[in-house]
Amino acid sequence: MSSIPKIVILGAGYGGILTSLRLQKELNYNEADVTLVNKHDYHYITTHLHMPAAGTDHPDNARVNISKLIDEFKIDFVKSTVVQIRPQDRKVILEDGTLSYDYLVISLGGESETFGIPGLADNAFTIRSINSVRLIREHIEYQFARYKREPHRTDYLTFVIGGAGFTGIEFIGELADRIPDLCKQFDVERSLVKVINIEAAPTALPGFDPELVEYAMQVLQKKGVTFRIGTAIKECTPDGVIVGEGEEIKSQTVIWTGGVRGNRLIEEAGFETMRGRVKVDEFLRAPGHENIYVLGDNSLMFNEEGRPYPPTAQIAMQQGVNCAHNLVASIRSQSLKPFVFQNKGTVASLGKGEAIGVAFGKKYKGRTAAWLKKMIDLRYLFIIGGITLVLRKGKFL
Repeated sequence: MSSIPKIVILGAGYGGILTSLRLQKELNYNEADVTLVNKHDYHYITTHLHMPAAGTDHPDNARVNISKLIDEFKIDFVKSTVVQIRPQDRKVILEDGTLSYDYLVISLGGESETFGIPGLADNAFTIRSINSVRLIREHIEYQFARYKREPHRTDYLTFVIGGAGFTGIEFIGELADRIPDLCKQFDVERSLVKVINIEAAPTALPGFDPELVEYAMQVLQKKGVTFRIGTAIKECTPDGVIVGEGEEIKSQTVIWTGGVRGNRLIEEAGFETMRGRVKVDEFLRAPGHENIYVLGDNSLMFNEEGRPYPPTAQIAMQQGVNCAHNLVASIRSQSLKPFVFQNKGTVASLGKGEAIGVAFGKKYKGRTAAWLKKMIDLRYLFIIGGITLVLRKGKFL
């Protein structure tokens, strides 16, 4: 190992950006050579993407330039795409170069999990990035315009959302709010527009408090949403979806929110994975690699009941803080700290002024939960960018 250890962080999502910012704070100058690699020059707030996807907010409000977050004298930012991870050589291959490392942090984000459903990858949209939500927004508007030219094509006005987890429910809430405006803009009768949520599990928002789930479904049903719970999508075609025992729902807009898997680059690197995720040790390290940490959607951790933690922003942020601490400890030959997840609550938005949540051991719904969601978003902005970022971006979240 060189006199100044090299730390390479792959991905500027929640885990990667928190690791970078904490290293920036805790490391002394010239104590380590830290490089952050990301394919975009911005960090995007994944938990906000459902709004620009539906068209209720601008995509730019969900992103923050990385240059405004990091200290260029402590963190070297490289805008590039990771092509290959070679742990045996301690190298990362980028599309335009190679980086060597002493310590590696893998926080590349996940990919949509299609569960092998035929046609889903080719025919459905996903809410996974700034560019993907721009496409969804423009596509939805285009369907209304197309319908005005071909009024017999009611499938243009049928929107199918696969999956009733957090992303699906939050997107549906925003889309339901947007539809009256789109109907007014394009002179379309509201009764012609259908929003159908299809979920294979026996309940929406699996794992959430049943009382709050019922409240959420009632709110969305009043907004015109139709739920097909306990119904699996068997196939996705260019003309819609096949569900149940062969029933076809015709739609030109299928948006899949039904699952996330890890990154394929991790599997290709030779790590032992489950659905693209590495089962990390108590210090967030990949088994057999004491110098490689894996965070966020790329990591797999189990709770005391033996169930995997869901890959949420909250857990990725806490992993980032813990990872930075352990990197500094390793460099200084100090003891590592085991990662212990502290669940501070969960809030799901249901559109403007509506949400459900559990925090501080209590259940919240309606405007109180929506206010709580706003506070969580503002807290995150403060953590990564201080009061300046809160003032600049806070009014949009």
